[in-house]
Amino acid sequence: MKQKAAAKKNAAVARKKTPRAGISRTTGATIAGAPHEPAFREIINLIQQARSRAFQAVNTGLIDLYWQVGKYISRKLQTAAWGEGVVDELARYIARHERELMGFTRASLFRMRQFYEVYGSNAKVAPLVRQLSWSHNLLILGRCKRPEEREFYLRLACRERWGRRELERQLKGALFERAVLCPPKVSPLVTQIHPTAETIFKDTYLLEFLNLPDDHSETDLQQGLVAKLKRFLIELGRDFTFVGEQYLIQVGGRDFRLDLLFYHRELQCLIAFDLKIDEFQPEFLGKMEFYLEALDRDVRKPHERPSIGVLLCATKDNEVVEYSLSRSASPALIAEYKTLLPDKKLLQRKLHEFYQLTLPPAKETKVKRPKRRKP
Repeated sequence: MKQKAAAKKNAAVARKKTPRAGISRTTGATIAGAPHEPAFREIINLIQQARSRAFQAVNTGLIDLYWQVGKYISRKLQTAAWGEGVVDELARYIARHERELMGFTRASLFRMRQFYEVYGSNAKVAPLVRQLSWSHNLLILGRCKRPEEREFYLRLACRERWGRRELERQLKGALFERAVLCPPKVSPLVTQIHPTAETIFKDTYLLEFLNLPDDHSETDLQQGLVAKLKRFLIELGRDFTFVGEQYLIQVGGRDFRLDLLFYHRELQCLIAFDLKIDEFQPEFLGKMEFYLEALDRDVRKPHERPSIGVLLCATKDNEVVEYSLSRSASPALIAEYKTLLPDKKLLQRKLHEFYQLTLPPAKETKVKRPKRRKP
């Protein structure tokens, strides 16, 4: 009896160890296991890519439709062939004849007209609107007042592939106003080695999603960024990839720890982040230069470009930053972080003042006086 029980137990163990092929619920056919999984994943990737292309094609067709409808209504109204009451009739007509069709109310038709009139004469921007969803376009159209502001968000939304929620967050965070008023503070060497770096980095990073207390420590800041890494990567930009936290650097038999290390695909270089919960001090740059030298000597691969350092501080004095970076021998930049969204109305007022100061003064027009006839 004991021998039979032992034999049954061994058989059960053998069955557990032997991989069983899955059985399709629909056809009853067996499904191969691990040996074919890589090939199956390739098929899944093809399906997902085709689905993405199909979605983009549908979106482009929809935007084109709204563009054409807006163009038609705009021209009818401009030539006085239609009054605004005719647009009301059109909305009711579409509702009667296309009952399952949504999004063609009176308000929607006027938004299509506005959409065409705002972008119709701008050849640079017209292709961008077709890459974004209608909800993205409506958000930018409704929130942005200046043509350059609309173009700014259209280009970034396309480049960074923001979802609607992230686009709304950036609009609330006044990214355009901050980019114009406070361009990133970079050392001269950064622009020499990486000419496009100023379009990639920011002067201020918004970290309101961390919900940090006012008296947070550097450890709280670092752990929060790692815990919400996906949100932080979106704030940094599309081509940033995470390498590690408390990254170990060994020099001269001693261990040093770098707070955060990233890699940027477009710049093809390592990006070192040193976190400071205090105001920027010039001596912070010395430590960053040491980190960058160690990364370039011992970590950087032959095909990669020189590393960049980012000192992310709670606050900074722009004049102190300018003096510190003017003769810096390392590719570094100083930025600050904010744990609360900025006051957008205040930034808009500052931007208005900035435009008033930078616009050329209006030329005085001389009034020609009639010549007196000689007696």
